[in-house]
Amino acid sequence: MTELLLDPNDVTAKAEPVGDARSNVAPDARPLLEVRDLAVEFGVGRGALRAVDKVSFAVFPGETLAIVGESGSGKSVTALSLLQLIPSPPSRVKSGEILFDGRDLLKMFDKEIRAIRGNEIAMIFQEPMSSLNPSLTVGLQIAEPMQLHHGLSWKKALAKAGDLLKRVRIPDAASRVSAYPHQFSGGMRQRAMIAMALACKPKLIVADEPTTALDVTVQAQILSLLKDLTRETKAALVLITHDLGVVARYADRVCVMYAGRIVESGTAHEIYDHPSHPYTLGLMASIPRLDQDTQQRLVPIEGQPPDLAALPKGCAFQTRCRYLHDRCRQEAPELEHIDGQHFRACFADIKGGAHADARV
Repeated sequence: MTELLLDPNDVTAKAEPVGDARSNVAPDARPLLEVRDLAVEFGVGRGALRAVDKVSFAVFPGETLAIVGESGSGKSVTALSLLQLIPSPPSRVKSGEILFDGRDLLKMFDKEIRAIRGNEIAMIFQEPMSSLNPSLTVGLQIAEPMQLHHGLSWKKALAKAGDLLKRVRIPDAASRVSAYPHQFSGGMRQRAMIAMALACKPKLIVADEPTTALDVTVQAQILSLLKDLTRETKAALVLITHDLGVVARYADRVCVMYAGRIVESGTAHEIYDHPSHPYTLGLMASIPRLDQDTQQRLVPIEGQPPDLAALPKGCAFQTRCRYLHDRCRQEAPELEHIDGQHFRACFADIKGGAHADARV
C-alpha cells in the first residue's frame, strides 16, 4: 500500500478525498472541545520552559482535527494537558481554559476528571508496548474501563472486550482476550489500544502519534480503522502527528505547531492547496511525492528547533526561515485570518499553491 506516500498538493487523488472542515458536522453544532489560550510551563534549572504557549483550537462532534509538528513542538503536551495527565510538578498550566461540553477540565478535581478519562474522552498513547500493562491480559485491560465507568460485571465486560477486539479486526478475537501484550505484534497492540479507547463509547478520542514505530502498511491500516470507527460512533478525533502526509487523507482540519504555538491552521484543503507559513512549506518539502523525480532528494528544514527556555525575541522560526526580515527579529507574529478558516502567524508574503516555492 502506498497511500501514505501522498502528493501533498493533490488531496483529491485518492479514493477517499479529504473533506472540508466540519464536513461531517451539523451546521449549527457547537464545539465539543474548545481550548482557549492554553499555556503550559515546566520548571527547569534555568527557569520556566514554555512548552505550550497560548494555544487555541476547537473540535466539533464527528470531525477529525490533526495537530502537526516535529518533535518538541508541543503537540503531546497539549494532548496530555486535556486530561490533566502531565505530572505537576514539574509542569503547571500557566493560563487558559479547556472546555469540554461546556465544562472546564482544568478546574475539575481528581475525582471529576477520572470520571471523564477513558469514559467521555479516550486517549490512545504513542507507544502501546509501554502503555499496556505487561502483567495483565489484554482482555482485562480493555474490560476495566467498562467495569469502572459503566458498572458491568467482569464476565460481561470481558465478553464485550472480545467483541471490541473483533471490531478492530484482531484475528481469532475470542482467544486473544486471554493473551498478554507481549504476545501481540506492534500493529495488534495498537489495535488493542484502540479497542480500549472505544470501550466506553467516548465522545472524543485523542490519538497521540498512533502509528509511531509501525511500518507503512500497518500505519495505513491503523489510520483507516480509526477513521472508520470514529465515523461509525460519531466520535470526534484529535490526531497528533509529525507527518503531514499521514493526515492528508484523514483530517478535516489541521493545526500546525512550532515551538509551542500554532503557526498555521485551516481546513485540510486550505493547508495543502495554499500553505502560507514557511514551516508548513518545509514540512511538505520533506514528504515523498508520487510526482517527484526518483533521483531528487528530500529537503529537510535546516537548523534545529529553538530552546523553549530561551526563545529568541521575535518569531521563533527566524533562525530557520528563508523569508526572514527585520520585523521578524523584533515581533512575534500572531495568528491572522487569511481566508475562509485559514489562519497563519507570519509576516512573510508567501503566495501561490503548494507547488510554489515549496522547498524552504
